[in-house]
Amino acid sequence: MNKCQEWYNKIAIRNKGYKSHANYIKEGISGEDIFEERLIELLPNYSNVLDIGCGHGEFTLSMSKYAQKITGGDSALELIKIAKALKEQNQVDNVDFIYFHTHEIDEKHPVYDLIYNRRGPTSIYDHKELLEEGGRLLAIHPLFAMEKVITRLKEGGFMDIQVDVFDECLLVFDSKSDFAEHLSSMHMSLDNTLDEHREALEKLIQEHTLDGRLVLKEERFIVSAC
Repeated sequence: MNKCQEWYNKIAIRNKGYKSHANYIKEGISGEDIFEERLIELLPNYSNVLDIGCGHGEFTLSMSKYAQKITGGDSALELIKIAKALKEQNQVDNVDFIYFHTHEIDEKHPVYDLIYNRRGPTSIYDHKELLEEGGRLLAIHPLFAMEKVITRLKEGGFMDIQVDVFDECLLVFDSKSDFAEHLSSMHMSLDNTLDEHREALEKLIQEHTLDGRLVLKEERFIVSAC
């Protein structure tokens, strides 16, 4: 198990999934919201969909009502356990959750006509063979990863790469504890809710206080390719 898998398993146990319990409001156009809208438009047109890096499956299950079939894949077993339990709890029959590691793909692996990636592993872009001829990829990632992602898509053989940037949305937090909780759920972050990280947290709070409000910029890009 690598460090990334260890971190996701740890946060799955701590938060009962890959999620934050923080309270905040959004100001401005959110790339996350636009991604969801675009995905909902696409899903009815495809019969076999892969949600790569599905986490604890909550988003996958919410998308299932627009899809014929979705497979949610993740390399963190603790997250897959939670996802399977949520599936049973919600009695959803058009979703499967599987252990999925991009380093363990072989020629027998199924192919999909739509793959979507909501801040999941960029290593999936090395495996265009998982996408059926004429299929489509839709993904959203933090803005800082855009050059890396586009390069990886091109090297992986993806074509018709279209990118939209959304970098004006602000997340406005109710409290310092909500801010710390949100930071702690970000990829590979420290647990900022612990006393041992209080000094570092206070520095971040100072850096992200604007006109008396505690804010973070939600900087995202959405990419579509085939």
